[in-house]
Amino acid sequence: MNHLSHEKSPYLLQHALNPVDWYPWGTEAFERAKREDKPVFLSIGYSTCHWCHVMAHESFEDEEVAKILNQNYISIKVDREERPEIDAVYMSVCQAVTGSGGWPLTACLTPEQEPFFVGTYFPKYQNFRQPGLVDILLQIASEWKQNRQELLRAGNRLVKAVFQREPQNSTSPEDMTEHDAWGKDKTSLGALGKALCRKAADLYAQNFDRQYGGFGTAPKFPIPHNLFFLMRYSQAENGQKDALFMVERTLRAMADGGIFDHIGGGFSRYSTDEKWMIPHFEKMLYDNALLAIAYLEFYGLKKDGFYKKVAIQTLDYILNELVGPDGEFFCGQDADSEGVEGKYYYFTPKEVYQILGEERGREFCTAYGITEAGNFEGKSVPNRIGKIEPVKASVEKDCARLYEYRKERTKLHLDDKVILSWNAWTILAMAKAYRILGVGKYRDAAGKAHRFIRTHMEDQEHRLFLRWREGEAAFCGNLDDYAVYGIALIELYGITYDPVYLKEAVLRAQQMTELFEDRENGGYYLTASDAEKLIARPKETYDGALPSGNSAAAVFLLRLSEYTGEEEWRSASERQNRYLAGIMEPFPYGHSFGLTALMESLMPSDQLICVSAESQLSKPLEDYLAENPWPGLQVLFKTAKNAKDLEDVVTFLKNYPIPEEGCMYYLCRDGKCEMPGKDFLGKIFPERAFLE
Repeated sequence: MNHLSHEKSPYLLQHALNPVDWYPWGTEAFERAKREDKPVFLSIGYSTCHWCHVMAHESFEDEEVAKILNQNYISIKVDREERPEIDAVYMSVCQAVTGSGGWPLTACLTPEQEPFFVGTYFPKYQNFRQPGLVDILLQIASEWKQNRQELLRAGNRLVKAVFQREPQNSTSPEDMTEHDAWGKDKTSLGALGKALCRKAADLYAQNFDRQYGGFGTAPKFPIPHNLFFLMRYSQAENGQKDALFMVERTLRAMADGGIFDHIGGGFSRYSTDEKWMIPHFEKMLYDNALLAIAYLEFYGLKKDGFYKKVAIQTLDYILNELVGPDGEFFCGQDADSEGVEGKYYYFTPKEVYQILGEERGREFCTAYGITEAGNFEGKSVPNRIGKIEPVKASVEKDCARLYEYRKERTKLHLDDKVILSWNAWTILAMAKAYRILGVGKYRDAAGKAHRFIRTHMEDQEHRLFLRWREGEAAFCGNLDDYAVYGIALIELYGITYDPVYLKEAVLRAQQMTELFEDRENGGYYLTASDAEKLIARPKETYDGALPSGNSAAAVFLLRLSEYTGEEEWRSASERQNRYLAGIMEPFPYGHSFGLTALMESLMPSDQLICVSAESQLSKPLEDYLAENPWPGLQVLFKTAKNAKDLEDVVTFLKNYPIPEEGCMYYLCRDGKCEMPGKDFLGKIFPERAFLE
């Protein structure tokens, strides 16, 4: 028995019966390493990771490997989803040394936590592509005994090279003035921001796959925030058509491909091929939340029911399979069933005929590309690639029958951790769905998840926890938890007009700037100032599978400043945008959410202030806002009932009197307010270019 049996992480519990003497990350393991004068073997992964399972079966369940590790190392297991800061530190080293990264992440450390060997998946024994874990472990153990000083020097050099420097293009916010910014060009932030957005759009166009959508070659990842940026860019450049084409082609191709689950809804992690045909089958909460937002926003622009349908299927997948009893959202589902990758998802024609009958089965197989030859190891992953005719309603009903059959045929492992930032993305998606579609269950889901966080993931001082599982909240919230949750709170205000959400958003912004901001060099650290000290304090700006905490902070601060009008948040927003612009300037590709924040800061900010004798916003206005979504508009709703609470957060609203009857509308644009009136139509959403 190792030391993982009392942990809450599903990933750690998967290894609790390994013959390897695993420890969770903590002082006990490192103190033992010092005491016994042994190196640390660190393995980082997550419970729905296919290659983590492969390495576990090959090596960590193996007595030979366990004997080598137990005799020569102190072994530590880390769940990257509940300890992202640890993963960020050692993944940075892996990427610097090997040029790439991924999970499982494998590292050997000194008892002082300094890495001197890094890699990802290794087979037990050497093959024609990779060295074997057994050989690696034996060689390092020998070097530790015979040539330790060189290992220590190498580790120290590695840590200094990776961490003990600020990026060369990172400029102190105090140096970035209007008249002396960005070095020799003397360029203002506005001009630089516009140039960066255009440069990024060109880079996305160069990397765009015009045949199959997406960016780059296989494997292809959805990266919805690339599409957020391009949608904003198309609006900013007054309908820039190529940007919208890239969005539409990608969204359509993904929804037609096998990466989308046509039977049960939702998207898998990524596609192994350029056509989006064969996925890596794990499904993650954050992918589906972000993709739902992308489809919703594109539907808002185009009003094409295809994108609305995909958004609904994705959101309903979350509500059907990833929601807990109190409204919390779980992390995701495994790629493997009964030890076989993708077994849950694929079909043969014979199997379909057995469920639907031959006539309807043939129709279903034709609609979803299920053939005798198959497209994945002799079986077929359902897809709509190359299909032009719409799916018949009767065939769609058969999807529900196959969905129920599939759930009984084999099971998927569910990672039932609750990660706060991922829940915040999902709250944001559900709230947007209500605002755009007007479906009450999405509003209710967003509200329940928010109540869960306030009830279960907040300490007595109102600090946030990162993870909850089985009644236990643990680990200090990181930057992402505060920043993304802050964005979600503002979206919740936008669908309820309850000032409690804006009030909490201000609290989270205060905590975020106090605990995470680097006032000397700009930007925000991933970990709080009073969090556990690691060998480095990461500051992430790259927008990878998820937007970085720094990009999310920029969006949060900008939107909070626009709603509240407070100088504190306007100044914090400008500091952050200047910092990110400096980071992004050499190569803006890969910073799509940061670019979205920068672009939003350049777009006009419009406030529609509604001061009403009624307790509810008028239905015609709600319908108008749903039909005419516009990212630069904030709607504030003041009534006699909420006036005090709202004015505590938005102090300038004290000057807006409540009428005796009806509603008075005030439209303020770019710091200038129009004459008030009782009619809102025609006052908002003018056509204009923002980056001209």
